[in-house]
Amino acid sequence: MARLAAGVVLVTAHDPEDGPRGEDVGMTATAFMSVSLEPPLVLISVREGSRMDDLLEHQPLWAVSVLSESQRHIAGRFAMRGRISDRLLFEDIAYYRGERSGAPILGGALAVLECRTEQRVAAGDHTLVIGRVLAARTPSADGGPLIYFRGRYQHLA
Repeated sequence: MARLAAGVVLVTAHDPEDGPRGEDVGMTATAFMSVSLEPPLVLISVREGSRMDDLLEHQPLWAVSVLSESQRHIAGRFAMRGRISDRLLFEDIAYYRGERSGAPILGGALAVLECRTEQRVAAGDHTLVIGRVLAARTPSADGGPLIYFRGRYQHLA
């Protein structure tokens, strides 16, 4: 599967129950796809038992920022295993809150989607989360997409 090129996204959600102001959670993903145009549905695959899987089990609202090639450092930051708290990961990056989801959305993303979970499907060591698209925007036309191929981040030539 390393030879299948995939776009890179940052999946985010806000956990209102974590601390007095809640906490933002983010996860880099390459297993993201459109499922249906009518109704508009997308699918994200999250590792079973991960922080994001646990959060999306009780928080139905989340967002996806489609990363540009200039956001490679952000993809790497949110993909680290044994990483520091998510609060610190968001500390020095530009983001704003989605109007529909309340989730962090990256500034400079090629496209953004705000979603509400419709269905969760157990699939091996992952959970497939199918979400209805509540809002979609293409705020940035600058740069190309960030691609993951052969275990490395790439960009279109």
